Amino acid sequence: MNNISVIGSGTMGNGIAHTFAQFGYQVNLIDINDQALEKARQTIAKNLDRQVSKGSISEGEKTTTLNNIKTFTDLQAGVAHADLVVEAATESLDLKLKIFKDMDAFAPAHAILASNTSSISITHIASGTSRAAQIIGMHFMNPVPVMKLVEVIRGYGTSDETTAKIMELSKKLGKVPVEVNDYPGFVANRILMPMINEAIFTLFEGVAGVQEIDTVMKLGMAHPMGPLQLADFIGLDVCLAILNVLHDGFGNPKYAPCPLLVNMVRAGKLGIKSAEGFYDYAKGPKEGTVSAKFLN
Repeated sequence: MNNISVIGSGTMGNGIAHTFAQFGYQVNLIDINDQALEKARQTIAKNLDRQVSKGSISEGEKTTTLNNIKTFTDLQAGVAHADLVVEAATESLDLKLKIFKDMDAFAPAHAILASNTSSISITHIASGTSRAAQIIGMHFMNPVPVMKLVEVIRGYGTSDETTAKIMELSKKLGKVPVEVNDYPGFVANRILMPMINEAIFTLFEGVAGVQEIDTVMKLGMAHPMGPLQLADFIGLDVCLAILNVLHDGFGNPKYAPCPLLVNMVRAGKLGIKSAEGFYDYAKGPKEGTVSAKFLN
């Protein structure tokens, strides 16, 4: 398993491509236009420069990593010789079903098709393909080159052989894979998203302010960042999409997204990606200050 195709060049896609390429795999990074792909290459180069400055890789390793990545706007050409295809597109079921139908049609018969979905059913995704035994979830964490966890999700039809291959491959990337079964939110987001949602309800109900809520969780629970800051980092639209999957999948009102979250997404306040969420990032993602909307 040496030829890896990654579909989607956004934050997760370029991070996945970066990681595979750094470990010597030949990577085809696929997106719908050249502008998105050029932006991804620039992001990867910048992140590699950060690794060089920290002494974790050499200039030669940076060059080799970049040379291991080819870019494509044609999905059929990009997956034609793949041993593994990792889909890292927007968290939309309809979009993923369309992409997997195309991946199934164009990728070699032996190829494993994986989704980086953070909540959508692998079994549902597999139902639109002819190779359910070779469909699996590889839920990387952001930022991909840094975070160790890969949540490996078995669909109802995923074979033992496919699971074993992906577990072993994840270890070769320096990751710690954890096998989980295919239920809404899997493990990571089934636990994380209700906590973030409860933090938003706590703000919505006036119990405490943005900074106060995050400080309690950072200092009291030893979290590296507070839940509201983390929601901004993930993307409030992504948080809402995952909560909707949980709510629809379990039918339990405890997963219903907070009305404040719904309104913020409708207003386009998505966190770091839109420069404003619970915090204002006008000075950059590392210089966030509490949004004026939430100042007393």
